[in-house]
Amino acid sequence: MIKNNLLNFLWLGNNMLSKNWQLFFSCLFFLGLTMPNSVAKAVELQVGIVQRFGEELEDKLIITSTEGDNLTLRFREQDGEGNNPVRALTTNQVNLTITPQSLEQPKIRERVILGDHGTFETAEDSANRWRELGIEVEITQPGRWQVWAKRDVYNTPLLKRLLLNSIQKADIDDVYIETEVLLEIPEVSFTVGNNTYRVDYLDINTNKNLVRVREGDNGTTRLYGGRLNIQPNAYGDYTLVNRVDIETYLRGVVPHEIGANAPRAAAEAQTIIARTYALRNTRRFEADNYQMCATTHCQVYYGLGQTSNLSDQAIASTRGLVLTYDNELVDALYFSTSGGVTSAFSDTWNGEDRPYLQPVIDAPTPIWDLAQNPLNYEANLRRFISLDSGFNEVGRRLFRWNRPRSLQDLNSDLKKYLERIRHPLAEFNTIKKMEVTERSISGRILVMEVETDLGMVKLEKNEVRSAFEPPVSTLFYLDPIYKNGNQLDGYRFVGGGFGHGVGLSQFGSYSLANRGYSAQQILEFYYPQARIQPLNGSIVWWQGD
Repeated sequence: MIKNNLLNFLWLGNNMLSKNWQLFFSCLFFLGLTMPNSVAKAVELQVGIVQRFGEELEDKLIITSTEGDNLTLRFREQDGEGNNPVRALTTNQVNLTITPQSLEQPKIRERVILGDHGTFETAEDSANRWRELGIEVEITQPGRWQVWAKRDVYNTPLLKRLLLNSIQKADIDDVYIETEVLLEIPEVSFTVGNNTYRVDYLDINTNKNLVRVREGDNGTTRLYGGRLNIQPNAYGDYTLVNRVDIETYLRGVVPHEIGANAPRAAAEAQTIIARTYALRNTRRFEADNYQMCATTHCQVYYGLGQTSNLSDQAIASTRGLVLTYDNELVDALYFSTSGGVTSAFSDTWNGEDRPYLQPVIDAPTPIWDLAQNPLNYEANLRRFISLDSGFNEVGRRLFRWNRPRSLQDLNSDLKKYLERIRHPLAEFNTIKKMEVTERSISGRILVMEVETDLGMVKLEKNEVRSAFEPPVSTLFYLDPIYKNGNQLDGYRFVGGGFGHGVGLSQFGSYSLANRGYSAQQILEFYYPQARIQPLNGSIVWWQGD
């Protein structure tokens, strides 16, 4: 057992671990994420709107006030010691640039990488498994989602290597130490008047709580409510964080997620789900000291520059309403198009199923019996995919799709994926065979085996979409393409839907709303057993699995 193998290592840092756990739970209590009596009043979210500022030395941010207003800058100048006092300046525009700071001595930065995953949900399940073994971890997103040994616990080269050695003795693969030698580090600088300031932290406020942000000279200018921070992240560069009230935040989410002209009930359902999702997921970027991102890895958030009257009405009419199960916020997952059937949580990610996230035939009237004809049988799936009427999403572009891919392109797809995850078969020459070997009741791929000239690659669940370009969901089957009679030349991906398939179908909600369903009925359709509640102090935001 790995637990026993690690005991000799873990007891050395027992006191340190205990103190860190106390701090960890104290922080969660403060944030209201675990304690059932947390009080939810006005909620300010911390959204990373530019996540990796300084990753490139050419990075530039142009931040301006709105007409008749000014920016108030509060910052601490960079001196390497953190001893400078906080200063304040007022201006109407500030240009943030990156200045490389040479180090007097090379600096080594190391991380113990315990796992590499395509999604936060599966990374979190992996993190929980490591915690069960007594190892403190953190979830990060340097590109894909990763699980790291917690840096402030395993904070010396010796502790990192003792941990790695203990894990390797337990025959656990795919764990490694990532080492970087730094000759310089990026620093944020800006100029006001004749003075240039190098800073490690910058807070930007305005009287009107409105501020404009543009990335680079030719980027899109976006208007944000609330205030901004530039702050260091876990990867050696910086994040521009928007601190914004959740109801204002939703004005920059709802029209972009559901569409500015969605049916009213669909917009209201989306609003309740988006509010619930944001509150439940405030833990995602704890390692970077903010809560949410502004991309499809969280929810698309574009600020206040493209709000819509319909979305604003939906936000106002549902103010404070969230979706719950057993007095806890639901895992409020949603996606574009189901392809005719939604899926269980575990069809897409590792982790325990949620009672309210189960396969639902996405049609207003029963047209398929999953109990009698489960889609884990290939013949049933092919028959289901051939159906093109009666479903909520019929007529949508990605309700059904058929995409051929040459063997040469499939080889290229898989090589890039395997190199990215450091797979031992990344140097293969060609794919010899691809086969779906396990499906869920909803037809989603659980396991696909790809035979290469070097050996078998096993792809599980949503990793299939990460590995190959054609599938935009995991609801598909494969047909081989041959040339010259029997020479494999590629595969045809035949399927339906767009996205992970768990929870609410956005285009499905359009159809239900047009049929007269209310927001409550739409949510009852896609999240059976869940119920709408006003946000209050008794609701648990998240308490883990």
